[in-house]
Amino acid sequence: MFSISINRYAKTALPIAVLCFFSWNTYAQNADTWTLKKSESGISVYARDAENSSYKELKSILYLKTSLSSLVALLSDYESYPKWVYRCGVSTTIKRISELETIHYQNIVAPWPVDSRDFVVNIKLSQDPLSGAVSLVSSCIPNYIPKVKDHVRITEFRASWTLTPQKDGTVEVVYQLLVNPGGSIPAWLINLAVVDGPFETSLNLIQWIKKDKYQKAVLPFIKN
Repeated sequence: MFSISINRYAKTALPIAVLCFFSWNTYAQNADTWTLKKSESGISVYARDAENSSYKELKSILYLKTSLSSLVALLSDYESYPKWVYRCGVSTTIKRISELETIHYQNIVAPWPVDSRDFVVNIKLSQDPLSGAVSLVSSCIPNYIPKVKDHVRITEFRASWTLTPQKDGTVEVVYQLLVNPGGSIPAWLINLAVVDGPFETSLNLIQWIKKDKYQKAVLPFIKN
């Protein structure tokens, strides 16, 4: 491990904050506790204090004129993540248990001299038969594979995408995340810059969902 000769915390606060970007956990909603941090290009990013955690819980919301299948096709295309998910370097499927459940590995590339982070999650997909809302929920399983050299393995990660069809034909896309990036960076410094990742990923999603391969996707396990 190398030494850092400058103020370590000031140097690494923003790079580590990129961990707060994408993307899956369901929580009990309390609208009064969320604080709007950014609203631009049809994307709203919120943050709030999380119970039993020093880190901020994040939520981004946007509305898209597209199908549920197109969104599920994109969000399930893990190999495409390095091209549109903020700071994603490697994204791969470790094991596809079924159409509705996957073991997924991903890393987040941080600028030198900060160690990159990585995580392993179990992703489960479900659809509510009444509302039609689709949920992709990720649960952290940090010991599923050995640690990767020069990476800090994230051990606390809960996230979800919730896709809810609206009466006007749009889909409400809600991303929610609570993550402890690990390492020795103080939580208060990381919490200063948690908005950029979710916002940039959502902005890229708006463009990527327009691709034919997603627009033409037909998924037998999704009712549009």
